[in-house]
Amino acid sequence: MEEEKEMQSAPPRYRYKLIKFMTLALFFIVVFLSLGFTGLKATSSSEFCASCHEMKPEVYTWKASTHSEVDCVNCHTDPGIKQIAKDKADGVIRNLRNEEDTTATIIRMPKEIADSACEKCHNISTREFSPSGDIVIPHQQHSDKKIKCTQCHSSVAHGKIADRNMTFKTDYKKWDSEVGTAAMADLKFTRPTMETCMDCHIARKITTECSSCHTTGMVPKSHKKADFKTKTHGLEARLELKDCNSCHKFMSTAKLEGYEEASTIDKYLNQSSTLTNKNEHTYAKENTFCQDCHKVRPTIHTKTFIGSHGAQASKNEEKCYTCHDQNRTNTASNNTVNCSSCHQMKHLNNWREGHPIPVRNTKKPEERCYTCHVKKTCTNCHKN
Repeated sequence: MEEEKEMQSAPPRYRYKLIKFMTLALFFIVVFLSLGFTGLKATSSSEFCASCHEMKPEVYTWKASTHSEVDCVNCHTDPGIKQIAKDKADGVIRNLRNEEDTTATIIRMPKEIADSACEKCHNISTREFSPSGDIVIPHQQHSDKKIKCTQCHSSVAHGKIADRNMTFKTDYKKWDSEVGTAAMADLKFTRPTMETCMDCHIARKITTECSSCHTTGMVPKSHKKADFKTKTHGLEARLELKDCNSCHKFMSTAKLEGYEEASTIDKYLNQSSTLTNKNEHTYAKENTFCQDCHKVRPTIHTKTFIGSHGAQASKNEEKCYTCHDQNRTNTASNNTVNCSSCHQMKHLNNWREGHPIPVRNTKKPEERCYTCHVKKTCTNCHKN
């Protein structure tokens, strides 16, 4: 009986094998999950992203941005283990393709950042931001209209470097912290600009009147002076034309070009970059908002004005050029009357470029000019 009992209580051999197999399987599962978790954590760090040479532009701009304390995966990966794993797999595939691709292509994000990534930190329902003192941007209202965060804030971390053609493969070696800081220094590349708002309002057929967003009208102090329209606004434009253009360009039905200041990165990469070569006179001719007043004949231009216009012009010659183009070089001007209409010039405005010997930029002829030119002819216009 005892022998029979011992035989019945003894487990069959297959049970030993099953226990052994399950133990090994459990061990490998634990090891696999541990390695996977460790690898996932390691590859999800910003340091890992920065280790890839082709990410240098993105890394250096991110470090110089307001989001430098936010890890890459917080914005560029959707929540959830399944989605994270999928993004990792897609990243591996893209890296393999990039290794095979030898062309100098621009790096761009494979997908748009979801609003949920922004809402991890920002509460849209209570986020009312006033960037200029008298304008409040209701984020919840924009969200209700299905306007995504990235439609306004796509450049907050990287300054639109892809759109600015700054992420070519051939440029990787040029990038460092100094270039990254310079690329992020221009607020027009890192924050929503007035163009962002206006373009969206125009596309959605929403009013673009200043008062619709600006509660006080945003009228500068200089505009409140009694003689601003009739006397001082031209002087203000000469000193701060780019400030004038920041608002008045949206009031023109014609497209204005050449009045924007060179960006910080352009100045850094090209030391010869300068501001626009246009001035307040060309602006008054090209901006249709200005033309509403400037195309009206001044009261001083009476019937007898032709006989006295020389004396008037000598008092303030620059004032005449607001309407009259001295050498008729501006094709946008509605005023075709200029000095050469009556006073035929012997040489064009750019005559120095074709002159056989270098000539200094001076309005009066020098004695050496009369070696070839007749002094009497020159002095008819150039008075000593």
